[in-house]
Amino acid sequence: MPRTLTALLALTLPPVAALALLSLFVGVGDASPARLISQGWDGPAAHLLLTSRLPRTLALILAGAGMAVAGLILQMLVRNRFVEPSTVGTTESASLGILLVMLLAPDMPMVGRMLVAAGFALAGTLLFLAILRRVPLRSMLMVPLIGLLLSGVIGSATTFIAYRHDLLQSLGAWTMGDFSVVLRGRYELLWIVAALVGLAIFAADRFTVAGMGRDFATNLGLNHRRIVGTGLTLVALVSAAVLVTVGTIPFLGLIVPNIAALAVGDNMRRTLPLSLVGGVGLVLACDILGRIVIRPYEIPIGGMMGILGSAVFLFLLLRSRSRVA
Repeated sequence: MPRTLTALLALTLPPVAALALLSLFVGVGDASPARLISQGWDGPAAHLLLTSRLPRTLALILAGAGMAVAGLILQMLVRNRFVEPSTVGTTESASLGILLVMLLAPDMPMVGRMLVAAGFALAGTLLFLAILRRVPLRSMLMVPLIGLLLSGVIGSATTFIAYRHDLLQSLGAWTMGDFSVVLRGRYELLWIVAALVGLAIFAADRFTVAGMGRDFATNLGLNHRRIVGTGLTLVALVSAAVLVTVGTIPFLGLIVPNIAALAVGDNMRRTLPLSLVGGVGLVLACDILGRIVIRPYEIPIGGMMGILGSAVFLFLLLRSRSRVA
């Protein structure tokens, strides 16, 4: 592991661990260490900690790591730094799948909902790639523009269907990123994300080679189509699992991999660990801030990330444009 990456991980891991610890004790209910000691492990504070705070923190860690890695994989395969699941139609397609489940099979279990959402997410991503192949790309900025247009079309269709069937409020409850609903027994689906992240770490070198183009990967004896298919399936499954459990976390997969790439370069083997830690830290920080700003109420993390992510996205676009000019 390069010394620069080792130094960056050593610098970022302690603050992220501190944020995870702080997340256990921030909130309206008092679950402070002093209260835990005074009440014991049978008291209300311990019940709050084990039922709500600990599952919420674990869900934040898993979702943050998963969405950051999903964004990195997508950027590597599309060969563009301005894409992530919420800007290429992946998340919107998964939302459409969730809506159709609510209409046609409202009693479907969570795993089934995730699989349906993953199928729609994969289909939406493949549609985005198919459009890219047919559009002349004179600028790298055209890629995110096409993705945002596709996202808008799919999102509008989803909203229209939900409106016609009086499901707008239910759809909003499913898709708005909000960790306040996480309780023990309602987040365990996210452990699938941990397994998918492990698979991404194992295949990081293959994704890096695939990102260099079909001809380059083929010359090295790799099946480019299979690698791309594996990567897109990982992105779809992670996006669906996070959406079904806590809703949409926009721009996370855009911000973190770009910052990591600026620090250690474009090799995914080096960028992935930093992206993983950065994704966890950013989600924890935004969630804690959302709990504090208008206490005793909360700002959902979808809103916090939307504001921060759109500002960083605009900055990256302007930075890229100035470098090209």
